[in-house]
Amino acid sequence: MRTLSHTSRTFQDDLAAFCRGAAPSRELSAGVAAILAAVYERGDEAVSYYAAKFDGAKLQARDFRLKPAELAAAARRLPAAEKRALVAAHESIVAFNRRGLPTDWTAKNRHGAVVGEKFDPIRRVGLYVPGGQVPLVSSVLMTATLAKIAGCPEIAVFTPSNSSGKVADGLLAALQLVGVDEVYRVGGVHAIGAMAYGTTTIPAVDKIFGPGNAFVCEAKRQVFGTVGVDSLPGPSEVMIIADDTARADFAASDLLAQAEHGSGREKIYLVATSAKIIAAILGELEKQLHLISRSEKTSRVLAEGFLAVEVATLAQAAAVANYVAPEHLELLVKDSAAKVLTRSITTAGAIMAGNYTPTALGDFTAGPSHVLPTGRAGRFFSGLRVADFLRRTSIVSYSRGAVRKAEPIVSAFAAMEQLDAHGRSVRIRTEK
Repeated sequence: MRTLSHTSRTFQDDLAAFCRGAAPSRELSAGVAAILAAVYERGDEAVSYYAAKFDGAKLQARDFRLKPAELAAAARRLPAAEKRALVAAHESIVAFNRRGLPTDWTAKNRHGAVVGEKFDPIRRVGLYVPGGQVPLVSSVLMTATLAKIAGCPEIAVFTPSNSSGKVADGLLAALQLVGVDEVYRVGGVHAIGAMAYGTTTIPAVDKIFGPGNAFVCEAKRQVFGTVGVDSLPGPSEVMIIADDTARADFAASDLLAQAEHGSGREKIYLVATSAKIIAAILGELEKQLHLISRSEKTSRVLAEGFLAVEVATLAQAAAVANYVAPEHLELLVKDSAAKVLTRSITTAGAIMAGNYTPTALGDFTAGPSHVLPTGRAGRFFSGLRVADFLRRTSIVSYSRGAVRKAEPIVSAFAAMEQLDAHGRSVRIRTEK
């Protein structure tokens, strides 16, 4: 586990080098490109081949899509407590995200013309739900619920199966709860390829959503343009900013919670206002590591992907956070400081403020989607919201009188840009 001091002359370069570790290697990018090309060229055959190669699942094209009865059966098998948890989380996610549903509007501009916007659901969306290391049941709710609120007519979900072709009951039960029945037991880069290009049995989608590992994230980047993508949510990240009011045991448990994803590419950041705080939290990490079931994989993440940063002020901490643009940001600081940091940090995917707000609440049940940008993409992407499932169309309607008011402006621009036909197309409407 590495520690940097903000006072170091090489601090900014060292921080940048650590963050660059999240970027895909040339080998990874080339491997992803080869799989996507195979799916583009060979369709279902390539999907079957890679399902066997990576998941050990021997699937024919007719096996890709799960039957609705399989979802219903999984929901019946799910223990009652887990069903209640799904329902409760779903209710919170619906309540939060309905507030973000944009509405159509119209108004008159300065020429007296009618202008406005209308919002339409994207016709066909593809949702990726990770299921390799662990079945991310919550990712179903965090994506499909938003697509349903937006009113998308076609929602196709892709998730890898195990070697027997099985998908976790909890994941299928969540799909049953949300009301999605087009589900493919296909994951990985080949699933992204199938969504982007389509195959004989899998219709292409218009936009791809959902988190994934480094390979899935790179695949989304490579198919962007052929289809839309929500953002680039890759391996998990968390940053904790801690002052002397932080509970060391709380901070350590939250760092471990994100490290336990265990792909080896996670990024775990601790930014603290003293070496003493860092030492206390590192001590708790050592104690608590032995209490979790995935300790071996978590240890590897901490060894390779953990960075502690000592700062002198919370303003310096904010600058570090704005540079890193962490997926999850926890503010384990005084309440007054949390308010200041929340205003000054502008690139975090999600902010959890206070000692009693662990990232896991946001992961599962608080309400906002946990599909958040990683790898510094938070500088230009935001977390997933209902509006991402909608297309915005602007509307313009001029009367003859309104055209007369706008004609001098158009004529001036047409002259500046040497596009006389543009000017004439407006001017002809003002002539008697």
